Amino acid sequence: MLSNLMSWQITLPIALAAAVIGYLFGSIPFGLILTRAAGLGDVRSIGSGNIGATNVLRTGNRSLAAATLLLDALKASAAAWIVGYFLGEEAAIIAGFFAFIGHLFPVWIGFKGGKGVATYIGTLLGVAPIMVVLFAAVWLAVAFTTRYSSLSALVAMLVIPVALWILGNEKVAAVMAIMTLISYWKHKANISRLMGGTESKIGAKG
Repeated sequence: MLSNLMSWQITLPIALAAAVIGYLFGSIPFGLILTRAAGLGDVRSIGSGNIGATNVLRTGNRSLAAATLLLDALKASAAAWIVGYFLGEEAAIIAGFFAFIGHLFPVWIGFKGGKGVATYIGTLLGVAPIMVVLFAAVWLAVAFTTRYSSLSALVAMLVIPVALWILGNEKVAAVMAIMTLISYWKHKANISRLMGGTESKIGAKG
């Protein structure tokens, strides 16, 4: 397995091209674009201040939040699919990873983006689509049990790299593991609130 993990065949120019394309896709701030287009102002001025679907939901517009979630996922999927079609499977993995990075640190808005759950899912959809089903199953199970959305995502992101590794998809497993660690860092405030018992539950008001 380790030998397979180290057997990347991609050349540096192709890897760089995949990274740039993925990053530019991921940097599109759909949450900000959609809220402004809907006349709701700058989503960064409310709640957590980020551009993800959870913060868009704080505007009270569920349809807009759902659209943000979908588009943030699909921008990573699209980057992986397009790059993969022209440059190969390994390039697709790199493009998905950098779409995730682009969402977290978008160049257009001062490198202050979202927490990456949607683009994490979108990357999975682009490079290991069956894993989206597992992610959803784990998320729903944890959410049903605890009613914590953040905890559900954190647990699902922990399970995915392990499952990929067990199934023999070591390259994707390694990349998703790195993405999990980065997303955990972006969720550090949520983790602190979970540990302190102050994290908001799904459906809670205020």
